[in-house]
This record gives sequence, C-alpha cells and structure tokens, in this order.
Amino acid sequence: MKKLRSSAASSSQGALPERFLMRLAAASPTLVSLPVIDLSRGRDEVRRAVLHAGKELGFFQVINHGMPERTMREMEMACSDFFRLPTTDKATLYSEDSEQTNRLLSSTMYRSAASESYACHCLHLACHPVERTKPSWPEKPVRLRPALEDFIIPARSIAMELLRLLCEGIGLQPDYFEGGLTGGDVIINANRYPPCADPNLTLGLPPHCDWNLITVLLQPGYVCGLQVLYNGDWIDVDPIPGALVINFGHQLEIATNGVLRSIEHRTVPNIVVGRTTVAALIMPTMDCVVGPAKELVVEGRSARYRRVAFRDFMHIYNTVGACKESVEEALKI
Repeated sequence: MKKLRSSAASSSQGALPERFLMRLAAASPTLVSLPVIDLSRGRDEVRRAVLHAGKELGFFQVINHGMPERTMREMEMACSDFFRLPTTDKATLYSEDSEQTNRLLSSTMYRSAASESYACHCLHLACHPVERTKPSWPEKPVRLRPALEDFIIPARSIAMELLRLLCEGIGLQPDYFEGGLTGGDVIINANRYPPCADPNLTLGLPPHCDWNLITVLLQPGYVCGLQVLYNGDWIDVDPIPGALVINFGHQLEIATNGVLRSIEHRTVPNIVVGRTTVAALIMPTMDCVVGPAKELVVEGRSARYRRVAFRDFMHIYNTVGACKESVEEALKI
C-alpha cells in the first residue's frame, strides 16, 4: 500500500490503526496517507517538508502546530451544535446569494453536469478581523462566538507561518504574502455532512480547488470523508486526532507560477456517522491583483497565468465552475 509521509512525521501522533480507518472510511479506490509534518521540528527540516508537500500534492497535515486541543474540540462541538438547532433558529441565515458573506447554504446550490447528488450544509462566515466581523456572527448556540474567536486567530497564525516558510523555500521575501494577498476576510466554512446509506451515489462536495490562498481545515479525528485527487485516483485523507489539514488554493498556485500546486479534492459522506468540518480560508482583498511573482518568472519558466484582480478571479470561478481545468483554462496565458 502506497504511503505519502513526510520525513517530519511524528510517531507519537501517527495515524489511527488502519483497520479502524478502513471500517469507517467511505468508499474510495485507494487509502493512503498525506504527508504529516511536525511543526515542532527544526525550521530547516519543516521548511523542506512543507515545500516538498506543496510541490507534490498541495495537501498535507500538521501536528504540534500550537493550536490547543481544547480550542479545536470546542470549535467542532459549537459548529455541530449550530447544525442541530431548530430550523426556525437558522432560517434567517439561509441564502442563495453568493454575494452575501454570512449565510447558510445547502448542497442544492452546487451545479453538476453529471447530475450527481450532494449532501452538505455549510455555514459561511467572515471571521477576521474579529473586531469588525464578530457582531455579524450567529448568536446561537451561545458557545459559537467564543469558539470562533478562539479558533480563527491561531488558525490564521498557522497559515501565515507556513506562507513565510514557503517564501524562504522558493526564494521570495519572507513577507511576500503579507498585505493584500492575505488581507481579505478570513472565511470560515463550517460544513455538515449527514450520514448516507450509499456514498457511491452521493457526494458531500463536488470535486473542486479552493479559490483562496491557503486553507486550514479541522476535521474529525475518527472518520474519513475528505478525498484528494492524486495521480488520477481519489485518495482518502487519514483523520489524525489533533492534526490540521493544510491545502493550497488557486491563488497560491498562481502567485508561485505553478511551483506550488492546488489540487482538486472532494468529500464523500459516511455510511454510519455524520461529519462536521471547519475550514479557515485565507484570501486576498478583492482589489488585490494576483499574478506570478516576478522572482519566479525566469528564463525557461515564463509566466503561466495572467494577472487579475481577485474580484475578477471570483467572477471567473463562479462562472466556469470550481474544477481546476476550467479555471486554469480561463487564466492561463
């Protein structure tokens, strides 16, 4: 069985026993492991591991990342409590308007050329800076606002430190991703995937690449559901208690001129239990113009993407669909 582990993986926080994962995992052709990077290791070792994972997969997991376990548990429980609220308590949040930042949407919003069925509910919130966005967060359940505040700050800090490491590894100034490239709202997507009797007929989310720069994902440490497209196969992301999943979005691939990869991924429901995941999406300001860094446009490697304002990119993304091929076709030179 193929394994994709980083040399920085920690044995003290390794993957759950394979028989346990196999029992809980939704159907998938291959069960492999993403790189697991221990952020407490030496800086040079971590930088090499993060850069290798970014070039190969654009997906990896991090452990010893500094976010308290209690913060992660509270965030997951608060979001689970939100989805258990009576419909009347959530009704005012439902919206099909993609221009509305804070809203609750369901899987019926997703388009599919193959007429696939999806089962997912998403709470979409702007959560940073906290002082400006907090008044617009849902008031129920009462534990949600404190949990969001405690989660979003370390999640963003982890993402920014990883971006600094990547800058060191690919020859950019350490602060290259400061300012407009990461100055937009940090979006929280809390997703609820109910159990499904036949995951072969229903997806949680369709295949897509994230539209932002970098994503920090909290997923349950006991059940599979996230899948990544690797070498033509959908592979399960092994849930590791205490770990966070990191993935790169379109903006990071564009900014690094394809040095780092944004990879298609999807979610599949579980037969027995539901899943609640929480993603923190770091993104540019809407007016920020994103294009390949000039340091990465060199002889033998011309610019692969045209420069566009993030606002215009989002229009393209929402128009052509979220699949990687369609978005790249619209942006490539």
